[in-house]
Amino acid sequence: MPDITELSEAKRALLAQYLRGRSPQTPAEDTIPRRSRGSVAPLSFGQQQLWLLSQLLPDIPVYNERVTIHLPGFLDVNALEQSLNKIIRRHEAWRTVFPLVDGEPVQAIQPTLNLELPVVDLRYLPEAQREAEAVRLASEDARLPFDLARGPLLRAMLIRLRDEEHRLFLTLHHIIFDGISIYRLFLPELHTLYEAFSAGQPSPLPELPIQYADFATWQREEMQEKVIAAEIAYWRQQLAGAPSLLELPTDRPRPVVPTYRGFVQPFALSSSLTDHLRALCRQEGVTLYMLLLAAFNTLLYRYSGQEDILIGTATGGRKRPEVEKLMGMFMNTLVMRTSLSGNPTFREVLGRVRETTFEAQAHADVPFEYVVKELQPQRSISQNPLFQVLLVLEPQHPVLPSGWTLTHMDAQTDISKFDLSVILEDRAESIIGRFEYSTDLFDATTIERMIGHWRTLLGSIVQNPNQRLSELALLTEAERQLLLVEWNATTTSFPSEQRIHQLFEEQVERTPDAVALVFGDEQLTYQELNIRANRLAHRLQQLGVRPEVMVGLSLQNGLEMIVGLLGILKAGGAYVPLEKRPNSLSCLPGKPGRPQRRMTTSVGASVKSVSILRLPLPYTVQPPIRLQPRFTWMPRRLRLPICQPVIRIAWLMVITWLMSFTRRVQPDARREWPLLIRTCGTQHRHAWHIIANR
Repeated sequence: MPDITELSEAKRALLAQYLRGRSPQTPAEDTIPRRSRGSVAPLSFGQQQLWLLSQLLPDIPVYNERVTIHLPGFLDVNALEQSLNKIIRRHEAWRTVFPLVDGEPVQAIQPTLNLELPVVDLRYLPEAQREAEAVRLASEDARLPFDLARGPLLRAMLIRLRDEEHRLFLTLHHIIFDGISIYRLFLPELHTLYEAFSAGQPSPLPELPIQYADFATWQREEMQEKVIAAEIAYWRQQLAGAPSLLELPTDRPRPVVPTYRGFVQPFALSSSLTDHLRALCRQEGVTLYMLLLAAFNTLLYRYSGQEDILIGTATGGRKRPEVEKLMGMFMNTLVMRTSLSGNPTFREVLGRVRETTFEAQAHADVPFEYVVKELQPQRSISQNPLFQVLLVLEPQHPVLPSGWTLTHMDAQTDISKFDLSVILEDRAESIIGRFEYSTDLFDATTIERMIGHWRTLLGSIVQNPNQRLSELALLTEAERQLLLVEWNATTTSFPSEQRIHQLFEEQVERTPDAVALVFGDEQLTYQELNIRANRLAHRLQQLGVRPEVMVGLSLQNGLEMIVGLLGILKAGGAYVPLEKRPNSLSCLPGKPGRPQRRMTTSVGASVKSVSILRLPLPYTVQPPIRLQPRFTWMPRRLRLPICQPVIRIAWLMVITWLMSFTRRVQPDARREWPLLIRTCGTQHRHAWHIIANR
């Protein structure tokens, strides 16, 4: 099926209504009339929103938009300047200023505006420096604010890089144009006029039947409250109970007052991936925008964990055929809400997005400001209402025989309107785009990782769209290599015949006065730590600790925990970490109402099962040992002392028993165990693991 993005805005609107069983018919006489020339006009709804935001941030060029046209080959500068001024005379929107009349902003069209085209010649610089200098000059110009009341609201600069290579840099305020104005109107008209004027021919473009101010006047009269109310009922239902904030993981907390500082990170998808995405669109009967929106929803879901995602987008707002040839601000903002609950497959999410997109386009006439006013979401100066992330797919660029191309990615304004904006362009060779992000929240490295994750996600989607969202690949190959291989490459040369405490003692000899432990305001040198551990080791040996005797230790984090661990190892015992729960201790065996706490393990043929009691000090412990019937055992009684004041161990329990060995193991072949640790497996069954002292 053909891609409906190739259709005009008016035809797409009719198609969306037709698919819903509606048959809209516009009477032939219902056309936009011309207003009286010379009179002021009201602002359109889109202009009013931009004007208000510009008043709130007069010194921040939030709505300065930059455009670069690459002009290869010989260039007639006079013909180019003549063409640019002809477009300004042809479209009133580019001669409009916005003064206050009786306290309200209005559109005032200047009768004439002659724009001089300055030429900056950079051929004096080394060739390797020219491109960077051109971008620097254009970026400086793009950051200069406009005066909406006085104008003009556009600036132009031509930079000569070589004899036959130029850049035309434009800076415009968003209140006088939108994306379609630039891609589908300005660039083709500029090229057509240039071809005519450079050949000494008059303009071949016909006169326009109406101007943008005519549309704004008609919109204000047509879109009355009762008309808006009928459409806004959909948005009231669609956005009811929506979350107010998308909680993306950021590098910094959200500031109370945003600075709107931002940066742009360009990217491109491979031609192979682009071809597979287009093929999947044809297979599923969706547009490329729907597929990319579903994929972006999936990425945000995986990042935030939220199942209810709201993403802003832009609609052309040119449903009337009379306005398709007009330049001006027709764009409207829509909120695309997608539910990702239930861990659906991507194909299911794509179906949800398709339905949501058609519904939103059918109700796209309601100005965004009316939706916000009606819903009254929780407002905060630190965030945009209803959505904080934007996704836009720009219309396809015209292909010009002269090789002229247009891009937004050269000059930088260092501004971001939202937390994150993804602007995509469907080029013939591949999809390109840019991530525009708030530097209040994100670092450049974070956005680079996000772009890599989105590429990987798109690749996983085209391979198998039936995967559930949690199953889709996200990590890049470099990240998988880092996480699974490099960070797990822990092999190193190590004296395997030496015990842990012996290695520690060697370090004590090398740096006795160096700080070994720091906890809060306390610290110990290697020498001090060794002395304390030796004291504890001697005491434990007096109590009967020897190789393969388990010594349970229950302590809060602190210096004493390391002292206890080293002391146990020096004594030859095995360290058993215990959780400190004074009010949940198991009791002595054999006493009524005091059940035992039993833990079983299988560690080869050595230990069959063990029942361990946790008792407060002092206690005499005789742990019962259950072995195979063919083995015999002899318990050892140990009376545990009250904790020593020197080492300040709050809980110390020595658990001993005679280990059972098979007849193939000789008594002198016993090993030292440094650690016996318990893990909890399935069905709450516990297992003990022995870690050798090597």
